Amino acid sequence: MFLFHAQAQDKASVSGVVKSKKNGETLIGASVRVAALNVGTTSNEYGFYSLSLPKGKHVLEISAVGVAIKQLEINLTGNLRMDVALEEANANELQGVVVKSSSTMSGRSLSSTQMGVEKLTMKETKNIPVLLGERDVLKTVQLLPGIKSAGEGSSGFYVRGGAADQNLILLDEAPVYNASHLLGFFSTFNSDAIKDINVYKGGMPAQYGGRLSSVLDIKMNDGNNQDYNVGGSLGLISAKLNVEGPIQKDKSSFLVSGRRTYIDMFLKASKDTAINQNTLYFYDLNGKMNFTLGSKDRLYLSGYFGRDKLGVGKTFALNWGNGTGTLRWNHIFSNKLFSNTSLIFSNYDYKISIRSGSNDVDVFSQIRDWNIKEELQWYVSDKHNLRMGVNAIYHTMRPGEITSSESSNFNNSILQRRYSWENAAYVSDVWKVSPKFNLSYGVRATAFSILGKGDFYNIDADGKVTDTVHYNDGQVVKTYFNLEPRAAASYQLNSSTSLKTSYVRNVQNLHLISNSTSASPTDKWVASTNIIKPEISDQVSLGYYKNLGNNVYELTVEAYYKTMQNQVDYRDGADVFNNDAIETQLLFGKGRAYGIEWLLKKKAGQFTGWLSYTLSKTERKINGINNGEWYNARQDRTHDIAIVGMYQLNDKWTFSANWIFYTGDAITFPSGKYKVDDQVVYYYTERNGYRMPNYHRLDLGATLQLAKRKKFSSELTFSLYNAYGRENAYTINFRESKDDPNKTEAVRVALFKFVPSVSYNFKF
Repeated sequence: MFLFHAQAQDKASVSGVVKSKKNGETLIGASVRVAALNVGTTSNEYGFYSLSLPKGKHVLEISAVGVAIKQLEINLTGNLRMDVALEEANANELQGVVVKSSSTMSGRSLSSTQMGVEKLTMKETKNIPVLLGERDVLKTVQLLPGIKSAGEGSSGFYVRGGAADQNLILLDEAPVYNASHLLGFFSTFNSDAIKDINVYKGGMPAQYGGRLSSVLDIKMNDGNNQDYNVGGSLGLISAKLNVEGPIQKDKSSFLVSGRRTYIDMFLKASKDTAINQNTLYFYDLNGKMNFTLGSKDRLYLSGYFGRDKLGVGKTFALNWGNGTGTLRWNHIFSNKLFSNTSLIFSNYDYKISIRSGSNDVDVFSQIRDWNIKEELQWYVSDKHNLRMGVNAIYHTMRPGEITSSESSNFNNSILQRRYSWENAAYVSDVWKVSPKFNLSYGVRATAFSILGKGDFYNIDADGKVTDTVHYNDGQVVKTYFNLEPRAAASYQLNSSTSLKTSYVRNVQNLHLISNSTSASPTDKWVASTNIIKPEISDQVSLGYYKNLGNNVYELTVEAYYKTMQNQVDYRDGADVFNNDAIETQLLFGKGRAYGIEWLLKKKAGQFTGWLSYTLSKTERKINGINNGEWYNARQDRTHDIAIVGMYQLNDKWTFSANWIFYTGDAITFPSGKYKVDDQVVYYYTERNGYRMPNYHRLDLGATLQLAKRKKFSSELTFSLYNAYGRENAYTINFRESKDDPNKTEAVRVALFKFVPSVSYNFKF
């Protein structure tokens, strides 16, 4: 016992912040290690690190993706504060870093217990071919295993059998409820404003909650606190401009990034009044400021605002958008204790306007959150890293408000607003049990309180309202308490191979109600009620990880099995949009999803890229649907393949390509038809019992570096979407044959054939 105490006293901590020397940005996930002792750590989301070491002389090795490795000699006689600025690596140095570094450099650590996580930087997404030249992080995410596109051109995605609403999308900690522009063809995230992307498909850390399937955590750039920079691009349909620089050099900085499409300008150029009076565009704006208040405090203020506008002449208009804001305070209490306090705002709304003579109607819907979070990271020792926090979210939902002019034939209809408190507390620990074995464990406790004012219903098995109870303003209708345990372990077989396993329970209290085959900005968010219970999932995973060819290649294989409770689906013929008692239109049951994912990635050399393959199954079982038997979920796909390649020919030219294949989506087609008053009526039997045709597509891209000087750089980016012109089915509609009324024709509608694009990018 005395010996152990003496050894503990002989240790001290070195801590600080890792940042880029070029622009002052803090570096996320930077590796800080002492090779001689085979110990190390990584910097957190704000660049902070803390490492416990024996007192004495050591050589610290600090590294991160895209920067040169830095070695520092220290003589540790007591706790030491050491902030580190890393220089940008040139092309030759960067290749050397990737080959020589530990697996942490690639975003995947063999020793870490974290499973089911994919990390992306903007450099990795830069050369991937894209639709209409608009670089899109969500389209890149869809090329990874276990993450499936929601459809042709869509920025929506499904993860490990989950629906599109079961993904928690965060932008600087603020939830984004609809992450798409132009009906899903582009995402809300301007790549010029983004610093780092983490996707958690399983084994989510305890600090994340509120969704069943995944977390997409996106961090915005902080802004350059060394020099002023202006960058941007001009493409076929959009333009972007990014401005950043110091407010006070080394102390504070700002970032402003804007984007707008100009499809509407092409429409207005038409001489056809049926075209030039239409509206179709989106815009968004990202802004951020950060202030270093001293050696222990840093303040961030960031925000996003985006809007889409779609109009047909003067008769129809649809506009929707998101707004977020985050005020964040980092404080270093000591060399081992780091704090992050955040106040977060999020808003999503849409408005539909119909103008048809005397019948003028407006439809409005909104979800708005206020969220406060407090989190502590305690680097207890070289073996334990503790993370704990609390957060509280106040949700306000306006499901639908229909207002009309006095002369209109429509009656005003305002669905009841819904209010709720979503509270959580969590704690987790990462325990380095031995040099080969690591364990992480934690729990998240949630309490979801449904609040008045409003009417709440009881219904029978047929969906009929049997009783109505009124609650006053602020009165608690019901509170759901849930515990969400999380556990994961990793065992490193040797220097290049490890095994991992994890278990995670997630709870979701917000639900997206839709009976369409693809996501729509008018889909309705509803909270849990006395009838709609929280969705619960339990997922177990097992993984095998191997570094090959002197760390040039990575092989990842993960298998998972997930069960889901209280899954929500709609009744046949449901009206989910103009119904105050939405519960009468819904059915509830269970689900299951299982699969195996492969990823082979090449990280270094002139040719880089990856091959991903997912084999999976997703099913639901709900009384009242498919005779109570298991049926395919809408997002079920058996096979999903993506091949991505990038080749740097020389300093001027970089070429890229990706090929995608996936099994056709599960869909409900009519099983027969009959006539009523000479009108054909289709009838349906098995839910999602048919398949769309298989989907495949090849995209090509090329980047030409025009200029690359210290103060100015520019490039041209070319891409060809759907290079061999396959007409993939977007929808299939049914109609009576013109030649034989007794026959029914299936008509395939394709969106894109060949879509070429070119864009000009610059920075000075």
